[in-house]
Amino acid sequence: MTETFISVDGGEVWADDTGGDGRPLVLLHPGSGDSRIWAPIMPALTPRYRVIRYDARGWGKSPAAVTEFSLLRDLVTVLDHYGIERAPIVGCSQGGASALGLALEQPERVPAIVLLCPGILGAPEPGDDAQEDDPDLEAAFERAVGAKDVDGLAGVLQQVWGRAGATPEAMEQLRSMARAILANGDLEQEDPPFFDRLGEISVPASLLVGDADYPPLIESNKRAAARIPDCAFTFVPGLDHLPPLREPGLVVRVIISTLGRAGW
Repeated sequence: MTETFISVDGGEVWADDTGGDGRPLVLLHPGSGDSRIWAPIMPALTPRYRVIRYDARGWGKSPAAVTEFSLLRDLVTVLDHYGIERAPIVGCSQGGASALGLALEQPERVPAIVLLCPGILGAPEPGDDAQEDDPDLEAAFERAVGAKDVDGLAGVLQQVWGRAGATPEAMEQLRSMARAILANGDLEQEDPPFFDRLGEISVPASLLVGDADYPPLIESNKRAAARIPDCAFTFVPGLDHLPPLREPGLVVRVIISTLGRAGW
């Protein structure tokens, strides 16, 4: 296992490469955590694949952003650093958005994608049933941000993204999210929307989301899965926005099944 820092446009990110003779597999963490979220599934993956993961700017071990940046461009830079021309991508939340962006912008590089409660850029506004605006929660969020209160902000985020329980592991992930929010400010630039292009994806795909996740995201995930031509959809009772922590065995099965469909 080799850890390093990779230079990206105007900054750097921490990355980890397990090495070995297996085919490469790239893991992209959610905005609700960092690359440590993959720890529960690493023992099942590393005997099969060369696993590469990294922390986005401001998350985990990566320094905060100091200039505007794009998650998708940083992903391309990391792949180029390792000389990876083609590899399946497992993306959770914001990592899922980057996985979809890469599959559409550079399809030759992505033989399969596994999406865990992914962000769907450009998805239509949710219906009334999926709207979930809580003025008190929004006010608590703004107070925590204004006070730069990591623990307080993590507590607010848990009520949205960690509804399956405030375990120590979940709260540590949400504290990583809180630190990134406070450190990066508005420097993260949104990548191009892709909802209307999902029908162009022509590789095996899977999308997993739980019924305890954020309702507007659940709706966008269901719509996205219906648009991706070869997408296996899994809806999990009781699962929130942290699948690798909550259901590691299921996540491993979905990954291996999807990569098997791609002959990987």
